Amino acid sequence: MSVMRTSMRNFFAHKGRMALSAIAVMLSVAFVTGTLVFTDTMGTTFDKLFAATSSDVTVSVAGGEPDEVSRTGRPDSLPASLVKEVAAVEGAKSAEGAVSSMDVTVVDRDNKNMGSSTGAPTIAGNWTKNDLRSMEITSGHAPRGPTQVMVDADTADKHGLELGDELRTITVSGDLTARIVGIASFKVTNPGAAVVFFDTATAQRGLLGATGRFTQVNVTAEAGVSDTRLKRNVSSALATLEAETEQGAKGAQETAYKVRTQQETADANRSDVDEFMNVIKYGMLGFAGIAFLVGVFLIINTFSMLVAQRTREIGLMRAVGSSRGQVNRSVLVEATLLGVLGSLIGVGAGVGLAVGLMKLMSAVGMELSTRDLTVNWTTPAIGMLLGIVVTVLASYLPARRAGKVSPMAALRDAGTPADGKAGLVRGLVGLVLTGAGAFALYLAATADQAKQGSLILGVGIVLSLIGFVVIGPLLAGGVVRVLSAVLLRAFGPVGRMAERNALRNPRRTGATGAALMIGLALVACLSVVGSSMVTSATAELDKSVGADFIITAGNGGKPLNPAIVKAVEGVEGLGHVTRMKETPAKVTAPDGTSESGQLLAAEATYADDLRRETVSGDLAAAYGADAMSVGSEFAEKAGVKVGDTLTVAFEGGRTAKLRLAAITSDDTGLDQGAMYTNLTTVERYVPAERVPLDTALLAKADEGSKDQAYAALKTAVAKDPTVKVMDQTDYKQALQDQVGQLLNMVYGLLALAIVVAILGVVNTLALSVVERTREIGLMRAIGLSRRQLRRMIRLESVVIALFGALLGLGLGMGWGATAQRLLALEGLEVLDIPWPTIIGVFIGSAFVGLFAALVPAFRAGRMNVLNAIATD
Repeated sequence: MSVMRTSMRNFFAHKGRMALSAIAVMLSVAFVTGTLVFTDTMGTTFDKLFAATSSDVTVSVAGGEPDEVSRTGRPDSLPASLVKEVAAVEGAKSAEGAVSSMDVTVVDRDNKNMGSSTGAPTIAGNWTKNDLRSMEITSGHAPRGPTQVMVDADTADKHGLELGDELRTITVSGDLTARIVGIASFKVTNPGAAVVFFDTATAQRGLLGATGRFTQVNVTAEAGVSDTRLKRNVSSALATLEAETEQGAKGAQETAYKVRTQQETADANRSDVDEFMNVIKYGMLGFAGIAFLVGVFLIINTFSMLVAQRTREIGLMRAVGSSRGQVNRSVLVEATLLGVLGSLIGVGAGVGLAVGLMKLMSAVGMELSTRDLTVNWTTPAIGMLLGIVVTVLASYLPARRAGKVSPMAALRDAGTPADGKAGLVRGLVGLVLTGAGAFALYLAATADQAKQGSLILGVGIVLSLIGFVVIGPLLAGGVVRVLSAVLLRAFGPVGRMAERNALRNPRRTGATGAALMIGLALVACLSVVGSSMVTSATAELDKSVGADFIITAGNGGKPLNPAIVKAVEGVEGLGHVTRMKETPAKVTAPDGTSESGQLLAAEATYADDLRRETVSGDLAAAYGADAMSVGSEFAEKAGVKVGDTLTVAFEGGRTAKLRLAAITSDDTGLDQGAMYTNLTTVERYVPAERVPLDTALLAKADEGSKDQAYAALKTAVAKDPTVKVMDQTDYKQALQDQVGQLLNMVYGLLALAIVVAILGVVNTLALSVVERTREIGLMRAIGLSRRQLRRMIRLESVVIALFGALLGLGLGMGWGATAQRLLALEGLEVLDIPWPTIIGVFIGSAFVGLFAALVPAFRAGRMNVLNAIATD
């Protein structure tokens, strides 16, 4: 009980000194809790949506999903006669055919895209009774003819659409121009999809290219009939129906139809978004882990300094009978109180953070409602557990050090000589870890395979990071002296005192700098990797791409509309237009080695538009009749050579025997491992209705007509705002923008760790000022002005921040350079150090140090000289 009372007294006696550590715990816990609440809420939103939109039993085509982008521009469909067959099944109350397609673009009268900007789909279909499960018509009526359309209320509100406005829906079969006659509101939250509805006949003609077809059949069960029983009855009926057709009896388990219950349909849809949500969840948790790691240094520093300042007090406790274990437990109890308090506030702040993220996502187009806010009991439990455990573990070493204080310490001044320098054992361990990390980085840089090298790189990063943390106090002496010689000597005696203060306790300086080092190391590493990727891709484009223009749908992997292809081919001033498409196929070598993937079919001019180095053979010959090429890695693995015959099984088509005409080098960043063949070859072996649409077009302008052709291409594709025409400059800029956006997002998440590191600098300086109260009073008494005192503390903070920045940026550039060597194995061969970014971050670190010192310097300047001198 006395241990608890002592701990409580000390905790509240130093509550101001604990505050910043509590904030660090709070921020880290809030990030974890907020991430879990945010992703759980997203899951709840999608679960409700999928449950509401799924019928009791759904029948669709096996192997495909109605709501996914199709390679042919038209989703797989079922005969309308199937509706009557299913409706007659025992236990079925009713059945209706539904049409749904994501292969559309919807634009308004001004040709503005009505689709989501966040990647959510645009869905077109027919209005059915099943839609009443999730939507209700709140204005107007359902469409009744080919010139009428209904739109969801969220899209209408977002784009200011009203009844009577005109919409144009771009499909493979042609444009559907109609006026809005109805607006339907979701009964559940719509995360951001744009939905338009037509009458059934119009949807069939426009989306499927023929009447009498549906993408799925929705079956409603009679009262008292379970979904599972109804599914069994429907499957049996379909198996019997299929046995009576020319396809032969396959049995219920091998039917060409996919039959799912409502729960199975919802689960299948949820699995499609789980991957996206997991990327968000684990990515954000990773950055929360970094923030926790940085917070560990803050907590260690806080308790180390508190223990040092209370050395005489602890010595007195030991002198009056307190055991080592009691002193140790006293510090650990303080840490537990800190962890509990910080974690409790962090859990509450995390819920607020989740709500803020939801509002932010809604602002950019992904709707999430607070009505679906989901806080599972495990979320606060995880947050509390992490916060308390991390805080207690971080305080263990200071607590252990406190337990070693002897009763004789009551006769000495506060502080212990051991705090002034790092131990020999620590230095040796740090050197070993750093050396091991450097060796692992070397092995990664010289690896022959990227996958193997990436694992070694991860080991090297962890070992080198731990090594730098451990060896930090040894490095502090040399690095701080160099920085001081360059930056502080100009400030005279004040600069020299700031240098001595930074060197007074190398362990403290090392730990404070390490907190900042971690975040900046990651910033430097990612900057090097991102810059190298962009520079390498740009160099590869300059070397390999001969086409002047690249035309893509630019809308989440959608293929190009045939009307756009025809318009591009009609543009004057073009020497040629190369069509290209990807078709799934399985390629088998004579020895049985096979590889499944996308076979790239193009016209012969593709060899001029994308110059590929060949290991053997002639790439132009691969575009001849019944010919193809493969990459060098597959050729080596399968042991094939030019002239061999490969067996190619086209998905949805026939099996072909194709002659190997060329082997291309896989030492490239473009089309690595690609297998080429001619468009006519694909069209010969794949049925016309199954031939994929073009994925992109490459075009070459006539001599001297590039500018005119560029403008003409922009005009030709203007009817579809999702289609992009890019010259090589545009394409390079698009690559740079994509990488830049990703890096900015990562930097934003790393900002949390850097904020915690700044708190660490503030806390270290604040506690250091308290520790040096008497010294500060004496300096003021012999003539040091308040301004000089504040400047001394600011300079000390700057040199500590720059010490951490120097270590972090150097370490990060080493990681980045190693990672680039692995990227070189994938064809990205140029190492580019973004010196403006590195220098900017280094200079910014100095301002971070100045900012962190504002409050401690202000408090030091306000000290009463006599009271400070009288401090024990």
